[in-house]
Amino acid sequence: MVKFRIMHRRAAVLLAFLAILLGIPLTASASYAAASTGWIRVGNLSATTSPVDVYVYSSGDSSPRFVVSDVAYGTVSAYKSVSAGNYSIKMRAAGSAASSRPVLSADVTVQGGKAYTAAALSAKGQRAQLKILDDQLTTPAGKSLVRVIQASGKQDAVKFHCSCAPGAAGDIVSKAPPGSVSSYAAIPAGTWTMSATGSSGQAGLPVTLAGNSVHTEVVLDGSSGLEIVNLTDAAGAGQPPAGGVATGFGGTAAHGPGSPILWLAVIGAGLLLVVTGGIRLGRSRLRRLTT
Repeated sequence: MVKFRIMHRRAAVLLAFLAILLGIPLTASASYAAASTGWIRVGNLSATTSPVDVYVYSSGDSSPRFVVSDVAYGTVSAYKSVSAGNYSIKMRAAGSAASSRPVLSADVTVQGGKAYTAAALSAKGQRAQLKILDDQLTTPAGKSLVRVIQASGKQDAVKFHCSCAPGAAGDIVSKAPPGSVSSYAAIPAGTWTMSATGSSGQAGLPVTLAGNSVHTEVVLDGSSGLEIVNLTDAAGAGQPPAGGVATGFGGTAAHGPGSPILWLAVIGAGLLLVVTGGIRLGRSRLRRLTT
């Protein structure tokens, strides 16, 4: 009976060591993946730019990392997970050969844990440019961050207001020219009416902002006047959104690396088994020596 107990405790200690050996590299792997992965989404927010095929290349690579086809005005793709590093983004006329000359191009350096939007934007009276936007993924505790992309080419300037505060206090931006991108504004969680008012039009959209989420509101020229589209940049926990939007706006993202908390728990459990198993085994030996 004593031998059985000793063997049982030794088995527990062995299992604990195996848990530690498995847990440590997996935790390190998860941390490394989080630090070496970023996200890119692409969009056409230029009313003067015809539909495009968007190619994203790793620096020095002639084969695209991914391609998003037929991106028309008012379209923003899903987020794509990419390794940290340098990338070249080229927009070609939709349906043209991959070797054809791009109509727009830009470079971006992706940092681990960060997200970017590459979008065609047009300032009034100027040729469209492919701009790289840094997408915020974290917020003040319990609040939401909101920014505005003014992508209407028919309005000289747009005032964008959130009903979360009366008067000028609720203006996220007061005179946004075409092709401009505002700073992020911190807004309390809740359902608010977002309104865009231009020189010859107005639009409103109810938007529910969850705490710790990040949103981009895009002002567009719609078929019947101004339109507002709500994009979710991040749904919390410093990650891009995991769900898509039926209209094609917004994003989906490959799930980031799993949380290391599970593996830390495994390691902790293993250490606990080592300690308790060792103590019990020592006590068992002590009892046999004293009897």
